Amino acid sequence: MDEKQKNNEKNSKKQYILLAVLVFLIIILAVAIYFLYANGESAEEKELAYTELITQLNEGNVESIEMTVGSSSIKVKLRDEEEEKNVIVPSTQAFMELINQKVEDGIEFELIQNPTNVFVSISSALFSVLPTILLVVLIILFFKMQGLGDKGKVYDSETTKSKTKFDDVAGLDEEKNEMIEIVDFLKNPERFNKMGAKIPRGVLLCGQPGTGKTLIAKAIAGEANVPFISMSGSEFIEMFAGLGASRVRKLFEKAKKISPCIVFIDEIDAIGSRRNSSGGAESENNQTLNQLLVEMDGFDTDETVIVLAATNRPEMLDKALLRPGRFDRRITIGLPDMKGREAILKIHAKGKQFAEDVNLKSIAEDTAGFTGAELANILNEAAIIATINEHDAINNSDIEEAVKKVTVGLEKHSRVISEKDKKLTAYHEAGHAIVSSRLETQKGIKEVSIIPRGVAGGYTMYKSDEDKYYISKTEMEEKMIALMGGRAAEKIVLNDISTGASNDIEVATDIAKNMITKYGMSETLRTNIN
Repeated sequence: MDEKQKNNEKNSKKQYILLAVLVFLIIILAVAIYFLYANGESAEEKELAYTELITQLNEGNVESIEMTVGSSSIKVKLRDEEEEKNVIVPSTQAFMELINQKVEDGIEFELIQNPTNVFVSISSALFSVLPTILLVVLIILFFKMQGLGDKGKVYDSETTKSKTKFDDVAGLDEEKNEMIEIVDFLKNPERFNKMGAKIPRGVLLCGQPGTGKTLIAKAIAGEANVPFISMSGSEFIEMFAGLGASRVRKLFEKAKKISPCIVFIDEIDAIGSRRNSSGGAESENNQTLNQLLVEMDGFDTDETVIVLAATNRPEMLDKALLRPGRFDRRITIGLPDMKGREAILKIHAKGKQFAEDVNLKSIAEDTAGFTGAELANILNEAAIIATINEHDAINNSDIEEAVKKVTVGLEKHSRVISEKDKKLTAYHEAGHAIVSSRLETQKGIKEVSIIPRGVAGGYTMYKSDEDKYYISKTEMEEKMIALMGGRAAEKIVLNDISTGASNDIEVATDIAKNMITKYGMSETLRTNIN
């Protein structure tokens, strides 16, 4: 498998070299044409017709003739003119015979014969064969394009054996149990075939970015100990028409040869979005999707090939792709709960030095709504901050600073702020805090600051120690009230309002819009139902 991977890389390098050579030759051709055209324009005024040269020779008005061996262009200087003129000679041999005849007739002029110019000869020869070279390169590229469909990184069982396992995946217990069945199919297909069960053709992993879709796909390959072919959805699409469908065909040809195996397509919405009748690039995407549909529904029963795909936009996928027989299973990977966050933190805490007072469970309680990727990023940022501050180990202050840096932005101590803006920010954030403290459904205030972070001039941070799966209408209404607390404080205390509430208004508008258009919480709808 390693040898095949190396061959694929060599072929890719050859293709890039051929493209580079083609571009280089095109540049040379363009430069040569430019200089020939420019020189031709400058020489037009200094040219002399061949018939005029013969006339001047007969009249004895030629002072000198300069010739270069192998060239049909000569330079002539007339007696009554200062500048030399170029003359194109139809036949060099016939012209030499004419000159010898004029010398015998007693006509005097100077004859200068120069040896052949090597550079000019090479340039002339190159220019003459350059179109042929370009044609040959284009033909080679055309045939090489047939191999561009051979994409996808292959990880065989030896390389995946020590890679990601299910133990490296935390916070996804139910999802892992679902995937254990897939692993059993790959390890012991005969056991299921005896019962008449068919192997699932495809498994679609859905969820927000950073929830662990790609990670769990790698874990399946590591646990099953089978070859794993990884490819991104965007890799199927190229500028050449028909190449996407070709890559799909060759991907599945490769999978069938090394079955049992797993084919993983990350961000499948790049090629699996709903088909339409548009032309151009959309037509190419449609062809690629059609080929994918054919391949997924065309497996032989004895071929143990499972397609795993990941997307964070399942609503965009074509219905034909989601039907049973193609993607038989659809697993939604949600945000981890408190227990899952603690397990994820323990995995990413390996190899890091923590102070004794650091409690991962406490961090998990304060990070409700965070994805696994965000939790990993927080611990990594905490390690960086501890290193910069020259701490012996990561302490709670480093973690708190990392959480603020990830969620709000980088703290900006050096920004110069006027006293007026500081006062306005202080009253604005105090308005959020006071109004929130009077609302039953709003979370407790954790921190209020007027030090700028990111794009915010100040911020009010709330406690996030509870996993919420449903939000009531009252909670949403009070959230909007809390958001307007900053603007209200500006108006009451300063008798003026500012642009500082722009983000608050944006968030509140989204909440109100969703309440009416998405959640059906408008009074009109409730009246009609009653």
